[in-house]
Amino acid sequence: MSKKKALVFGGTRGIGAACVQKLAESGYDVAYTYVSSAPGLPAQIGGSHTRGYSVDICDAAQVEQVFADVARDFGGPVHCVLANAGINVPPGPLAQFDPANFRKLVEVNIVGAFNVLSAAARHVADGGNIIGLTTSMVRVAVPGGGPYTASKAAVESLLRSLSRELAGRKVRVNGVAPGPVDTDLFRAGKDDAAVARSAGMSPFNRVGLPEEVAEVVAFLASDKASWVHGQIVQPNGGMV
Repeated sequence: MSKKKALVFGGTRGIGAACVQKLAESGYDVAYTYVSSAPGLPAQIGGSHTRGYSVDICDAAQVEQVFADVARDFGGPVHCVLANAGINVPPGPLAQFDPANFRKLVEVNIVGAFNVLSAAARHVADGGNIIGLTTSMVRVAVPGGGPYTASKAAVESLLRSLSRELAGRKVRVNGVAPGPVDTDLFRAGKDDAAVARSAGMSPFNRVGLPEEVAEVVAFLASDKASWVHGQIVQPNGGMV
């Protein structure tokens, strides 16, 4: 019997790369996408095969095509889709927030996620699962964070509706909403004081690790999570 296949959108850095690693270790053959970061992952992790594809999630045709490419290269439809690709921009008060930056957030984090989730709904195997990455910050009011968290709140709404729409095919749909996680994207533009403030949001006084989020994703992608559906799981160290 062939292995199940996973497709990770945004799989070459940070949380995405950790998820590729963990899903492969869990027994999936894993395809992953990238835009700006060239794939540096091994072609095989344990007994699982991996392969990268260049995809701009803002282009619906490219998203549609990668599902066909993965089915061809891996020998069948995907059983797990992880919608992880997204961006952040410099935070700022709403009154002074750059409209161009807000449009970037909308195009990638909302329109891009829509493209991924829409294609996933059409192409994921019956009995499979779809997981979207959002953020615990949706439930925390932080000055300057409104535009980014708004874009992720939209993704959570899409996931909740999709969970109802695909239940008849036994496809489980969930979200993973981490708190601050120690990645290059998280540290960009932050000094030590800013990192310390983020760490202080958890009673453990630290930020999370990509591997800790990947463990949650791998659980949701496994049969052990057979009764977890339509949920937003928050690995955030007790932040909220």
